[in-house]
Amino acid sequence: MEDLTPPRDSLDPIEIASRDEISALQLQRMKWSLRHAYDNVPFYKQSFDAAGVHPDDLTSLADLAKFPFTVKTDLRDNYPFGMFAVPREKVRRIHASSGTTGQPTVVGYTDNDLDAWGTVVARSLRAAGLKPGDVLHNAYGYGLFTGGLGIHLGADKLGLSTVPISGGMTQRQVRLIEDFQATGITVTPSYALSIIDEYAAQGRDPRKSPLKVGIFGAEPWTNAMRLEIEEAFDMHAVDIYGLSEVMGPGVANECVETKDGLHIWEDHFYPEIIDPETGEVLPDGELGELVFTSLTKEAFPVIRYRTRDLTRLLPGTARSMRRMEKVTGRSDDMIILRGVNVFPTQIEEQLMTVKALAPHFQLELDRVDHKDVMKVVVEPWPHSVEGGAEAARELAAKVKQVVGVTVKVEVAEPGGVARSQGKAVRIVDNRPKT
Repeated sequence: MEDLTPPRDSLDPIEIASRDEISALQLQRMKWSLRHAYDNVPFYKQSFDAAGVHPDDLTSLADLAKFPFTVKTDLRDNYPFGMFAVPREKVRRIHASSGTTGQPTVVGYTDNDLDAWGTVVARSLRAAGLKPGDVLHNAYGYGLFTGGLGIHLGADKLGLSTVPISGGMTQRQVRLIEDFQATGITVTPSYALSIIDEYAAQGRDPRKSPLKVGIFGAEPWTNAMRLEIEEAFDMHAVDIYGLSEVMGPGVANECVETKDGLHIWEDHFYPEIIDPETGEVLPDGELGELVFTSLTKEAFPVIRYRTRDLTRLLPGTARSMRRMEKVTGRSDDMIILRGVNVFPTQIEEQLMTVKALAPHFQLELDRVDHKDVMKVVVEPWPHSVEGGAEAARELAAKVKQVVGVTVKVEVAEPGGVARSQGKAVRIVDNRPKT
């Protein structure tokens, strides 16, 4: 794979500033953000007052722990514009969640917010190894979802030639990657697997594609999956992180030269790690739930927003700003199976070690004789169909040994596991709701 390390002189000065400089900027911006939220969003005024804190109580970064958390239900309860801190007519862009599990969450952006968003996404794309003039195949979904348009915003700012293909129509994805000679692709890792399958269906070798780097996010994925994709495409695969409540894609990104966790753009987003049960702030290096406070957002400031993503904070390496470890799962995606905590990524890690099985899988939960049971539905590589039963036994044994739960493994026909054109649906819960 080609060395895509960006030149040092192409970086924003704050990316390689001293920790003292970064912390001083964070404190200055955090004071502004707390005051902005308190003065302009009734929810935050009520929340701070109820907790007995005031923006003036923040004199150090550690004082943020005095302030209350914000959770997704707070956003839903203030639908549609109750969390906005500027008049609606100053909002230039509105995004929203699908609302399939309840009231949608709505976020907004001023002109300055869009400029900041473009800046952090451009920084992320550059960290991944892209440079002005490269062709970016953007297969994230466009529309109310922040992925496609957020990436597009940063690609424009960096000076890329963007192909706004969005998701779906996988045959055309492959054709345009080849015809337009895309050097980078932004896509969910699960949909990247579908694109790899389509290369094979068309009789093309993905290792001969023009792609040099893939930037993957929107769902947890493992380092084993990274190696699978890198080997299939002969390209770099790096992780991008974001969520609409905090900004969208571009909150953090891996650097292509290290691939050792995602550098958080701390001049715009202040991270904390907390104990998911107690809310206690944990020291850097400890595993817990990621919490963000926005430092520069005008239309939609967020104070101590609980992401539910599980990770840990680590010192900077390729950049001065701290890293977050790859997200291994979400506290609300955790499956408790007969007293054992299980995350889909743990199953994925074991699946990737079974050579006869393809990397597509789905977990089905049922209740049999008052006991919860899990079935792992997988599929073989086309050339390994006859060894399916042996591969199923191998995977079940590895899950039992490493994860600590007994599962049934069902090997479907090749192509039998549902393919994703966006975020993968890993868990199908058939258990009674009562």
